[in-house]
Amino acid sequence: MGTKTVDEAANEATEVKSDAETVDVTKTDDEVAAQEADHQAESAETEDDLTEEEYAAELAKLHQEEGPTGVGQGAAAVVSAALGFISLSGGWIGSVAAARETLVGQLHTASTASVGTQIKEVYGDAWHTTALWAGIFALVAALVGVGALIRPAFGTPGKPQATWIKSVAWAGVALGVVGLLLAVLKYTDVLLSLPSAS
Repeated sequence: MGTKTVDEAANEATEVKSDAETVDVTKTDDEVAAQEADHQAESAETEDDLTEEEYAAELAKLHQEEGPTGVGQGAAAVVSAALGFISLSGGWIGSVAAARETLVGQLHTASTASVGTQIKEVYGDAWHTTALWAGIFALVAALVGVGALIRPAFGTPGKPQATWIKSVAWAGVALGVVGLLLAVLKYTDVLLSLPSAS
């Protein structure tokens, strides 16, 4: 009839396989050790085949992967930008120092002093103190930003500096320079000088 039973089909499938096609999946420990030794020998030969340039390139890749992560540079860039912003907007330290200078001016100025003297002692010194602290913050911001930018040039060469670090560091340097310029102009009374008494 042309139909085969399950047993007959299994017998035919077993007969079709030859002895050459069967695979022995059981290996002894000695055979596994021999295969591992062959593999190690092949890899050693491959390493021996590397030229000095290829070996140096592989070594450089390993050092790049283990190189600096740039976390310190990124933190310095952010600190630089923050200090530059503080130098432009004024900071808590500048406000406290100006208030202190105002109080000192009030204490040391007699009530019978001229109006010009009172303006200078009470308000002028406080204004200059604010400008001085803004200048200090601006100078530190510029220096930290420049330090973050030039850091990759020193030490062991690693991965190139991330673009965002460069951008934020340049922003810190720019804010620091502008803040320093404004602080000098305020301190020298070129910008927003004190009103005259007359």
